Amino acid sequence: MKFTAEIDIMPHTELLDPQGKAVMLGLEHLGLEQVSDVRIGKHIRLQLEAENETAAAQKVEEACKKLLANMIMESFSYRLTAN
Repeated sequence: MKFTAEIDIMPHTELLDPQGKAVMLGLEHLGLEQVSDVRIGKHIRLQLEAENETAAAQKVEEACKKLLANMIMESFSYRLTAN
C-alpha cells in the first residue's frame, strides 16, 4: 500500500527558538503587537510504501528519530493517510 506522511517537527517548548524570536520582533515592527509567541518548525511530506498502516507508522517514526528530527532539541508529530 502507498501512504503519505505529513510530519511536523518543532523545537521543544522549553528551549529558546531564535528564529521564532526574530519573526516575533519583525511582526512587532510591522505593528502586529497582538501576536504573543512565534515558534518556527519544519513540515515534511513523505510518500512511502508499506504492507499496512502499522508498518508505515514504524517507518515514519524511524525516519524521524534517526534523521529528520534532532530528538534532543525537537519533537515530532505526524499524520498518515493511505493513497
